[in-house]
Amino acid sequence: MRVRLDQVEERGVPAAPKEPSLLDSLIPIISLVIFLALSVVLFGTDSSQGANQIALMLCTLIAALVAMKNGYDFKGVSEAMLLGIGAAMGAIFILLAVGALIGAWMMSGTIITIIYYGVQFLSPTYFYVSAVVLCAIVALSIGSSWTTAGTIGVGLIGIAAVLDLSTAITAGAIISGSYFGDKLSPLSETTNLASAVAGVNLFEHIKNMAWTTIPAVLIAMVIFLFIGLNEVPNPEGLDTTVVLETLESEFNITLLTLIPLVVVVAMALKRYPAYPTIIIGALVGCLTAVILQPNVVLSFVNDPSLGTPIAMLKGVWMVLFDGYVSNTGYEGLDDLLTRGGMSSMLITVWLIIAAMGYGAVLEHAGMLNRLIQPVLRAAKGTGRLILAVIGTCFTMNIVTADQYIAIVLPGRTFKAEFESRHLEGRVLSRALEDGGTITSPLVPWNTCGAYMAATLGIATAAYVPYAFFNLINPLVGILYGFTGFKVAYQDENGSGEVVSADRSEDSEANVYGETNGPPLAGDDDADSDG
Repeated sequence: MRVRLDQVEERGVPAAPKEPSLLDSLIPIISLVIFLALSVVLFGTDSSQGANQIALMLCTLIAALVAMKNGYDFKGVSEAMLLGIGAAMGAIFILLAVGALIGAWMMSGTIITIIYYGVQFLSPTYFYVSAVVLCAIVALSIGSSWTTAGTIGVGLIGIAAVLDLSTAITAGAIISGSYFGDKLSPLSETTNLASAVAGVNLFEHIKNMAWTTIPAVLIAMVIFLFIGLNEVPNPEGLDTTVVLETLESEFNITLLTLIPLVVVVAMALKRYPAYPTIIIGALVGCLTAVILQPNVVLSFVNDPSLGTPIAMLKGVWMVLFDGYVSNTGYEGLDDLLTRGGMSSMLITVWLIIAAMGYGAVLEHAGMLNRLIQPVLRAAKGTGRLILAVIGTCFTMNIVTADQYIAIVLPGRTFKAEFESRHLEGRVLSRALEDGGTITSPLVPWNTCGAYMAATLGIATAAYVPYAFFNLINPLVGILYGFTGFKVAYQDENGSGEVVSADRSEDSEANVYGETNGPPLAGDDDADSDG
């Protein structure tokens, strides 16, 4: 992010623009709250289909006017917006690729096969908790919550619909498992980023994170199990027997259709970048459709004037950009299977562009730093400091719409304070993930929230109450901060010692005792750091 700001400064921002006041910084934030509230009141669950985007774009204009009032010229503000949007292009291309992959995997029978066998072998009672475990294993293996949700997650949503289970709760379980695995995977980008920002060894960071993530996911799994045990089937839902018979008659159900999934997982394990991995997975899905589902492809094209080879080419081309349209004759099943295509992601792309432009202007004009400073000054004790980090990360996810900024900006801001209080860097890195990585899918216009909603086909507002891991994990991190459990301080030799919570949140001296220094290794309150 520093490179981005430096680039803007070299391109014409005044040498000494006026620092924004607290009121200046709050005006765009308050405006956003008002506009988004109106969006929800007027458009309800459809607010993300365009109304939220308009709200973000109007608030971007408000933020730009405030910046210009403080001495920033329009050219510099515009370039900041372009650079901010440019930073999201990787996520946008991945999102479009996932749209293509979902369409191709529907037509190839890949997702159909997952649904077919999942319906038969996954118990409705234990389905939600099983979804958490499956997604956690895959995400831990490949280090990507996005890829996990876009592959296994889409299949699980389909299984839930056939079993007459809540797709919103299922989405919460998918996101809970995906983010748990992503967070503890050494292959995850955000895990590596948080450890790098805090200056901590990657595996020490993961080891320390386990103390908050494992209890949180276990609590989430207990809740999902309780919900499953008390689930009441929907009598008006899909008939499982009819669904299975229809899938058997329309598709060639074979384990060979899972080849595209195997290819994607193998490439992810080999650490290939996400975009080419997903695009190749989509193309392999198209090839699988041509070989194993030729009748499905020809029926999808529905153009007798074309020869078979041309019709096949047209079919796979269409499914990549416009998705798969099911025509089994069973309306409920057709609604479930009609999915995918790059075009299905365009509303979400619009949302990401609008949100990233808004966040870029706030960052460029110094408004975000101005908002963080009072929070930093108010964090007098260790518990309040960790609360401030987690709260700031969550706020950055809301304001900047990007989980990377939500990790980097608070990490840079709070690092010096952690060092001055002799707190270990791994305490900061864990807090950055507890507040930044974990809360990103809870915000509808954040790149992660927008991605999950578009990929799983469930509105963010619908799944947020059930993303139990993502809701519980930050609270566990805050609890540890105030109790001092697994909060490590540096001793004189630079090694960490875990100490109890501050005895008073009101006195800076009490953080370290009367000597205003870190606890001694032999202090009675010390505990070994696992």
